[in-house]
Amino acid sequence: MADGSRQSGPMMRSVVRETYGPADLGKETIFAGGFINFGYWRAIDLAVPLGVTERIRSQEDLYRHVLDSAGPLGDLNVLEVGCGLGMGCALALREYGPAAVTGMDIHPQQLERAHGAHSGLLRREPGRLRFVQGAAERMPFGDGEFGTLVSVEAAQHFPDITAFAAETARVLRPGGRVAVASFFTVDDAPGRPGELAGLLDTYANGLDIARPVTALTEAFTTAGLTGVRARSIGPHVWPGWDLWLGRDWATGTWPRNFLRAYEQRILDYYLVTADRPDE
Repeated sequence: MADGSRQSGPMMRSVVRETYGPADLGKETIFAGGFINFGYWRAIDLAVPLGVTERIRSQEDLYRHVLDSAGPLGDLNVLEVGCGLGMGCALALREYGPAAVTGMDIHPQQLERAHGAHSGLLRREPGRLRFVQGAAERMPFGDGEFGTLVSVEAAQHFPDITAFAAETARVLRPGGRVAVASFFTVDDAPGRPGELAGLLDTYANGLDIARPVTALTEAFTTAGLTGVRARSIGPHVWPGWDLWLGRDWATGTWPRNFLRAYEQRILDYYLVTADRPDE
C-alpha cells in the first residue's frame, strides 16, 4: 500500500525532463528494442559486424545479469527504479516468473510510452504489472512492499544517492535484495567531475552525475543493508558499447570517450548488490 505522505509529485531536474521527454533518448539509433542502456556484451562475438539483433541482446543481457544477481524472483514482488519504457519489467515477467513487477520512473512521458508499449501485457496480466511515477529519493510505496529492487543504468541520474539507499532499505521487506547496475567514477579523487565533464557531454550538461561507486556502497551500509558488494562489469560493457557506437560516431567524438574514460581508469561500470537483514 502506498504511503499517503509520499504522494506529492517528484521533482525532476530539467536536463532529465528534456532528455527523456521531448528529446526522447530512446529513439536514438544507438538504442534499439525499447531499451536505453549500454549493454552487457559477454555472450556476443565482437569480432563480427554488430547488428540490431546483437544490440538488443546486449541490452536484454544486462537486465538478465542484474536479475540473476538479485536471486530467485519466483513469488516475489519486484520493483524496478528508473524503468523507462518498461522493457526490463516485461523481460522479468516473461523469464523470471515473479509474483508481480512494478516499474517506477520519475518521467511521466516515459511512463506513457511504457503503457503504450505494454498495453497488451497489461491487459493479459492484470495485477502482475504496473507502472508508477515516483522519484528514487521518495518512493510512493509502503514499508517492506517488495522482495527485490533492481535498477539498471539509472543511478547515474539520481541527485541524492543517500536518500535512494534509505528508500531502498525502507521499501524492501526483511530478507529482500537490491541489485543496481550503473557507471561510477573509480575513486573519489576531487578532479574526477572535471575530467568527465571535459570528456563527455552528459557530464558537462549535468545529465550524469560524477561520483564514486563507494558513494552507493557506503550509503547502502549506512541505510542498514548488509553484504554490500560492488563488482566491476566494465570489461563486458565498454568494448562492446564502443564498437556499437562506432556505427554512428567517429573516433574522437564525445560518445567514444566512454571507453577512453574507462581505459584511463576514471570511469567504470559496476553491479552493486546488498540485502536487507531478516528481522
